Amino acid sequence: MTRRAARITAAATGLLAIALGAFGAHALRGVLEANQSRDLWNTAVFYHLVHAPALLWAATAEPFLTGAILCWTAGIILFSGSLYALALTKISVLGAITPIGGLLLMAGWAIVGIRALRS
Repeated sequence: MTRRAARITAAATGLLAIALGAFGAHALRGVLEANQSRDLWNTAVFYHLVHAPALLWAATAEPFLTGAILCWTAGIILFSGSLYALALTKISVLGAITPIGGLLLMAGWAIVGIRALRS
């Protein structure tokens, strides 16, 4: 992954998190209330949005933190993505994917910590 691709990923991630947060609060309000899944949606948006600036930071850090970027990107897709899908569909098997995404998010932070310890 190049720095440019990482910055584009960070920007797209932030934009999408804001859009999905607004979409959930307005256009999907009825669906989320009917499914009693507003909290799931909000959790997905929170973790999605928190990692957007982390991605941007990692894209500009020295040294370039490719491992953290890849872990966080995959983690957002699996963690937040599975929660978004679960909130909309109530397909419970999607909940089995969520912890894998959570582990990837934690792995990204572990990479940052290990890099800090080594520097």
